[in-house]
Amino acid sequence: MNENKSTNKIATQVGDREIVITRVFDVPRDLVFDCWTKEEHLSKWWGPRGFTTTTQKFEMKSGGTWEFIMRGPDGVEFPNTNVFVEVDKPERIVFKHDVFPHFLATAIFEDLNGKTKLTYRTVFEENAAVFDKVKEYAVPGAEQTMDRLEELLASMS
Repeated sequence: MNENKSTNKIATQVGDREIVITRVFDVPRDLVFDCWTKEEHLSKWWGPRGFTTTTQKFEMKSGGTWEFIMRGPDGVEFPNTNVFVEVDKPERIVFKHDVFPHFLATAIFEDLNGKTKLTYRTVFEENAAVFDKVKEYAVPGAEQTMDRLEELLASMS
């Protein structure tokens, strides 16, 4: 039987200023949550395909910050700062992306009898016209990031 990598891609929905990606991973919720909350895992999957992530500061707690640089395949660096609003192990992480494009992200981790349903919602603060431009790279970038998470989880299980 041919394995289809897209079987875990339940949906990507794009609203006026919102992107929602839903995936199901064939691993326990605690493992998926650890990949989101431990820097040694995040650095392996965060960002679109071909990007690397280098962390400067990492405080995984409500009010804590994650400062990092994403480096594209062309060498261009994108400094990022996320501020954690809520960290509720193992169910939910909420953070504010504090540089352009500004957004509030919520990751919800649901246990499905040993599998994990992840719903990742980003609500952008920029107006609809700006979001129309941002979503051109944000949607495929977010999907590729989730693909990289899926690949890491598969290598760990």
